[in-house]
Amino acid sequence: MISVLIVDDSLTTREFLKHVIDADPELFVAGEAASGTEAVDKARSLKPDVIIMDIQMPDMNGYAATREIMENWPVPIVIHSTLVSPEQSDNIFAAMSAGAVAVTEKPPGIGHPQCDLLTRKLLRTVKLMSEIRVVRRKKQMKVAARPKRLSAEKAKEPKRRIVCIGASTGGPPVIQSIISNLDDNFNLPIIVVQHIAKGFLSGMLHWLKSYTKRPLIVAKNGDHIKNNHIYFAPEDENLKITNNKQLIIEPQKPDSALKRPINHLFKSAAEIYGKGAIGILLTGMGNDGAAGLKELKERGAATIVQDRDTSVIFGMPQEAIKLDAAEFIMTPAEISKYLNETVKAKSLV
Repeated sequence: MISVLIVDDSLTTREFLKHVIDADPELFVAGEAASGTEAVDKARSLKPDVIIMDIQMPDMNGYAATREIMENWPVPIVIHSTLVSPEQSDNIFAAMSAGAVAVTEKPPGIGHPQCDLLTRKLLRTVKLMSEIRVVRRKKQMKVAARPKRLSAEKAKEPKRRIVCIGASTGGPPVIQSIISNLDDNFNLPIIVVQHIAKGFLSGMLHWLKSYTKRPLIVAKNGDHIKNNHIYFAPEDENLKITNNKQLIIEPQKPDSALKRPINHLFKSAAEIYGKGAIGILLTGMGNDGAAGLKELKERGAATIVQDRDTSVIFGMPQEAIKLDAAEFIMTPAEISKYLNETVKAKSLV
């Protein structure tokens, strides 16, 4: 069974969560906490499989408690709050930046039309997140030196013309870190596929706008790829690059097992750009992107995966490493440095 620690300063909410968890044969309540400080203590002593964490609490809020737990006793944390609706993007991505693996909206109360739906979503999320292996978050991310191979062979590198990034669980804060540390004269187009729940992409872009001056665009059919722009694949859609450097949106197949939007982008970039591309695969569970990164590497593209220590979930990067698809393993800080130092500012699409 999956052990759950409930963290919420509302006794009513804790009693409600205990009721729905105890009613599920796969879950049981390991303990409860009414404050962030108590949550940190219980996380250390109880070692639950997953934590349900509120945001607004006395003495230490949910962000601070999440950060403290993830830096010392990492465990999957699901933020559960009234402050994480799609319209409240800053709260959602602040939770992810603190180390939460998922966010869910708190049910408005028994009898409300949305109560059953949101409760079922919470329980599904708790079960799914309990299966992932999270890693300890670093208090400060060390900026490593430039990889030696780059220094030795800079002149031999092909001219890069596009950057493609794939990410899943834990991805938004890493994308934020990478793009916010790009130099002003870095002008290559960036195409991003981020696995994200429907309704949250626009909020993510709104949050990211405070970290970059580059245009952030949800891709549309027929968009011409422009330098210095960052394009994001729409939720639940595949993004493809055409021979004339346009973006095409294609519906995903209904079978969830076949939904691999990162692979779709990477393989398209491999076909059109070949050695002119840079493929980057970030934190996330599953194996989306691994096969596509392999194809990019085989076409001469530079291929990078995020390292284990900074990944919330090392699933996708690890799968790419198993396929020998990764030329480099880097921290987010190293990725930004690589892009700044190896991509020529005057590259053309």
